[in-house]
Amino acid sequence: MYPFVLRLRTRFVRRLLLSLIALLLPATLAWASIFGKVQGIVHDPQHRPIEGAHLILKAQNSAFTQSAATNANGEFIFTSVPIGNYTVTVSANGFQAMSQDVIVQSDTSPVLHFPLAIAGVNESVVVPGTATQVTTDSVTPTTMLSRIDIQQTPGADRTNGMEMITDYVPAAYMTHDMLHIMGGHQVSWLIDGVPIPNTNIATNLGPQIAPRDIDTLEVYSGSYDADYGDRTYGVFNVVPRTGFERDRECDLVLTAGNFYQTDDQISCGGHTQRFAYYASLNGNRSNYGLQTPIPEVVHDAVNGFGGFASFIFNPDAKNQYRVVMSLRRDYFQIPIDPDPNSTGNQIYPSSGLRDAEREPDGYATFSWIHTFNSNTLLTVSPFYHYNGADYEGGPNDYPVISTVNQNASYAGAQTALHETFWKNDLQAGVYGFGQHQYNYFNNVYTDGTANVPASSISVNGGVVSEFINDKFKITPWFTLITGFRATQFKSTISETANDPRFGAALRIPRLNWVLTGFYGYYYQAPPLVTATGPLLDLANGQNLTFAPLLGERDIQWQYGVAIPYRNWTLNINNYETRAENWLDHNNIGESNIFWPITWSYALIQGWSATLRSPDVFHHGQFHLAYANQIAQATSPITGGLVCPAPVTSACPLDIPPGLAPVDHDQRNTLNVGFDGILPDKFTASTNVYYGSGFTNGLYGTPQAQYPGEYLPGHTTFDLSVGKSFGTRYTVSVNALNVANVRVLLDNSLTFGGFHWNDPRQIYAEVRYRFKY
Repeated sequence: MYPFVLRLRTRFVRRLLLSLIALLLPATLAWASIFGKVQGIVHDPQHRPIEGAHLILKAQNSAFTQSAATNANGEFIFTSVPIGNYTVTVSANGFQAMSQDVIVQSDTSPVLHFPLAIAGVNESVVVPGTATQVTTDSVTPTTMLSRIDIQQTPGADRTNGMEMITDYVPAAYMTHDMLHIMGGHQVSWLIDGVPIPNTNIATNLGPQIAPRDIDTLEVYSGSYDADYGDRTYGVFNVVPRTGFERDRECDLVLTAGNFYQTDDQISCGGHTQRFAYYASLNGNRSNYGLQTPIPEVVHDAVNGFGGFASFIFNPDAKNQYRVVMSLRRDYFQIPIDPDPNSTGNQIYPSSGLRDAEREPDGYATFSWIHTFNSNTLLTVSPFYHYNGADYEGGPNDYPVISTVNQNASYAGAQTALHETFWKNDLQAGVYGFGQHQYNYFNNVYTDGTANVPASSISVNGGVVSEFINDKFKITPWFTLITGFRATQFKSTISETANDPRFGAALRIPRLNWVLTGFYGYYYQAPPLVTATGPLLDLANGQNLTFAPLLGERDIQWQYGVAIPYRNWTLNINNYETRAENWLDHNNIGESNIFWPITWSYALIQGWSATLRSPDVFHHGQFHLAYANQIAQATSPITGGLVCPAPVTSACPLDIPPGLAPVDHDQRNTLNVGFDGILPDKFTASTNVYYGSGFTNGLYGTPQAQYPGEYLPGHTTFDLSVGKSFGTRYTVSVNALNVANVRVLLDNSLTFGGFHWNDPRQIYAEVRYRFKY
């Protein structure tokens, strides 16, 4: 532990107040959308086009529909189709009706082929859908989950649950209360394709959007087109509940389980032909919240409440308005080890602390979607986001009472234009926001150490990005993707970046395997964290100082193959990310609050595999996600809490040069699960998680409890069993970590050091649907 860390004994939460605004000119797209197209052709047994055939596209889990008709060439197209699972049905006089399932992903254009047979009596043809859309429209590894997946996966629909990501996405896991994916920390949450900006690394816990409010979730893992932004490690694109899945109905969800936990919600929604609405209220509490420094759970209560609403209005066939709003507040006690003589307390003392953190969050987005014609789609989306984190030390804390407040406001907009012409699928656009951040830091020593005055500061900044991206279909089986993204960041420092990206997708005839490759550059704007005089004085007294954080600059390549076989799809990807000014974190004190830092260089290498089945014998779906990954970084630290130049061996942050594993480096991660549909309306879902063990941060020291360079491997098993009674009632029992296998996950200089994995949690859930 660094002397400075031991001295401050604090949890540094940056608290930002952001008030800003980057005015964006009317332009074109910015980040991801939530829309794709579905197109195709209808013909008779002699391959002659059928004009005037009637097609209906219907969401599989809601009442959302679109209709279309074929032209003289037998062609049809559905535009502005939100991501999700659909069934397309075609009918024409004198021919059998036919239907196909299709998965729509963002900025893709699935092509369907309907060879209609001559009609018999009451005959129809059904073509089963595939498990995953194998497309040449994208080279981005994508995991798609529906609200049914989230509801059935054990633990995934809890307010702060992350199983909807960790169970299905390779190289995704939780350690020291943070989600890690693809070897890094910075991820982006998008709602309706609109980013919810947050430039601070791991300020908050849990997902940005409550899982029960999600209708469809797209998870992107690297290899992004230029319109997807720069958060290299993961992008979560959310289509929220809209009300199309309900007809003036409410769902009441009540849970109860061990640790006196409950996680409850009431949500209501409905729709007409032109209007849909959804609103929810939720509340949760438990005596187990954050990962604990010992197997026992001490001083670890959590509670929260919030609300969410979405509205969609279609004034006519060419325009749509979408509004999403959310407010939330969470409270976390900081867990402790109550034994002052324990091994952990000799390294990361916590027995005298009674600390807590409060986290408010709110956002509002508005989107206007205008369809000029079947080839041109415009989206304009202003947004606002407020995020806070208030860390409060207990009045009797020893040796120091820490108070760290941070709040931030982000305001900005994105516009989006999607144009299809000839063999090109073009996106171009501008995205930007302004930010105002406020930080307050105070230590009151209770052990006789001289106090340092409190420090506070306000910082302004902003980001503007322009991009252009084109998908050029040389043939139906070969697509080239090229893009360019320019970013300007301005705050206490100013930076610019010009990032080209290249990709290609090739379908092998007959086999229908799709080979993909990608090479691209990224720039990630840094947090707006600045230290003031008193805090600088405190650091200088420990032979340390603060330096401006620099933006992370990444180079990533990735290649892979998607192999469809009898409606199963296996995806295999190999990737490497080389990062300069790699954003990480160091805690100030043995707390769960930390100060962001940038390492001079990081190297992340790995390969991953996912397997998702179709509906197996009408009894469920199988899923697998595996990753073998190495995440390494090297000194010196270039920003945040750093050593003064020149670096000397006396510096408490001095680390030998050369690549070394970072604290969340885990070489093998595997999730295997099955969501089963049983007779008599029973369901059963399982997930088995295996991790080979994270880096042993104390290896080679007298305090090391384990001899190897890595902590022990760990395997846990989750189970959910449910039953529906008619259409109104569903009862389920969820058990997480059924065998109560407890291991030390992390003992690094992060969030106070020691972290044990989650204990066994068992809770019952009752769902009741009623009309109003």
